[in-house]
Amino acid sequence: MSERGAATEPLDGAKAFSPFERMVALRYLRARRADGFVSVIAGFSFLGIMLGVATLIVVTSVMNGFHRELMDKIMGVNGHAFLQAVETPFTDWDDVSAKASRTPGVKLAIPMVEGAAGISTQFGQSGVLVRGVREKDLIRLPGIADNVKSGALKGFDTGESVAIGQRLAETLGVSVGDKVSLLVAKGAQTPFGVAPRIKAYRVAAIFSIGMSEFDNVFVYMPLAEAQLFFNKDKEATVVEVFVDDPEEMDLFRTNLEKAVTRPLIVTDWRQRNKTFFDTLKVEKNILFIILTLIVIVAAFNIVSGLTMLVKDKTQDIAILRTMGASRAAVLRVFLIIGASIGVAGAIAGFLLGLLIAKNLDTIRLALNKAFDANLFPAEFYFLSRLPAIVDMREVTVIVVMTLILAVLASIYPAWKAASLDPIEALRHE
Repeated sequence: MSERGAATEPLDGAKAFSPFERMVALRYLRARRADGFVSVIAGFSFLGIMLGVATLIVVTSVMNGFHRELMDKIMGVNGHAFLQAVETPFTDWDDVSAKASRTPGVKLAIPMVEGAAGISTQFGQSGVLVRGVREKDLIRLPGIADNVKSGALKGFDTGESVAIGQRLAETLGVSVGDKVSLLVAKGAQTPFGVAPRIKAYRVAAIFSIGMSEFDNVFVYMPLAEAQLFFNKDKEATVVEVFVDDPEEMDLFRTNLEKAVTRPLIVTDWRQRNKTFFDTLKVEKNILFIILTLIVIVAAFNIVSGLTMLVKDKTQDIAILRTMGASRAAVLRVFLIIGASIGVAGAIAGFLLGLLIAKNLDTIRLALNKAFDANLFPAEFYFLSRLPAIVDMREVTVIVVMTLILAVLASIYPAWKAASLDPIEALRHE
């Protein structure tokens, strides 16, 4: 065999990614005093990839949690579709809600009287949204019935009582059994004009939805009492409809038009909350792009680390070539090194990200206690806890993207190593 042929044949007939290539890659990854700086760069690359992957997993999980929690909270009390009368007063609300309830895919249809009012006690006052509902509907409303903290909804229709949110109760300094005063500007008609109406109600129940904006604003009273309070004689202002699948609103609206022939204005949760949920989606995408830069920077560290390693191992590479290692074998050795850093970093980041995401609220509470801080205040972020939902499809995308970046970052240094001329390299040593 000629010398030229010996330099291009794989060493000992080794196959691609053979144990020999992996052994050489592992030896180059180990730190020695002479090339310790190269290993430091490799260590920083590993840490950068690990932190980048972990951060991406945690942030996407938090954004998923925000979306799910806000959707559940908003839809738990606000419904998925809203039917309002047009042309004539909404006095046939009972018939409309009955027909809507029989529409395929509908779980619940609730007639309501809604109106803004002021609420006050001797300890405080606030603006609220009063909702008049029937007791049988209120106990089926998931956002309220499942979250009553004190008091009870039984007998709600029989007395002049209200159910209020926990944060509102704290603002007003009241508990179950105490009295609150409700004030509305448009009250009774008198010879001197319209007089404001003020009336005292007993607090029958206190609920906590878990969304501070709702817990501080909503007040529920019996439907008949709300009709009197807001001068809506036998009328309702809206019928709120809860459906089985909120994503199938177009199908529901088609079925509803067939079931209810009365002229109605129909709006759904997508129209009322479109800007809000679109903003969450945009924020998630922007954060993903920004945090991906962490992984890209770590990948550039792989480029610099491998480039220095190639420079440091020039003589070793030349010796391997003269012993029969092919260019492709040298190329694969350095690809293995770069990919190993990427795989190790991605696995470590995956485990760290899952650990943090699964225990995020526990970590937040521990930090609050340790530093006497208030991370994630409910009054600013609407939710009483920090939610996180891990989507394994997104996690897979993050890990695969990281591995691809690590391999791509290894290609140029590996190609430079494979391109070394062994004769020239040994001549300068």
